[in-house]
Amino acid sequence: MNLLSKDPVLAKLSLKNPIHFLALGFGSGLVAKAPGTFGTLAAIPVFLLMAPLSLPWYIALTVISVLAGFYICDKASKDMGVHDHGAIVWDEIAGLLITMIAAPAGWQWLAIGFLLFRLFDILKPWPIRWLDAKVHGGFGIMIDDVLAGIFAMLCLQGLAYYLA
Repeated sequence: MNLLSKDPVLAKLSLKNPIHFLALGFGSGLVAKAPGTFGTLAAIPVFLLMAPLSLPWYIALTVISVLAGFYICDKASKDMGVHDHGAIVWDEIAGLLITMIAAPAGWQWLAIGFLLFRLFDILKPWPIRWLDAKVHGGFGIMIDDVLAGIFAMLCLQGLAYYLA
């Protein structure tokens, strides 16, 4: 059983290219099944590195990851010749970072944030699904995950408020 995708369009990308490396979530997007979930898993070490930062620094780096994502995702998409290929998972990394803004410390909160983000990213409630279908380019690739991250963050904050 081969865990990596055999999609021939992926041959147009190289993990040696820093933009492709980031777009592919450090290689996690190359997994054949559920690359979005594996991309979100790849975001966990990034989150853990950022978690000790003060809130303003965490938010600043998260905003930078989103803004950079517009270019990263657009470039990888154009290099592949495919809009929003499943292997492009930088948007999932940015989405989890958004979800975890000001989240309580602890693995249980990270797990809940992960599950909430995946839920919103997969179900794509309005307006996420509409934006995903109508907006293209790097912004289009990123915006549905940005909104899924915001929805998940709001739910996570609500849970933290009511459970604390």
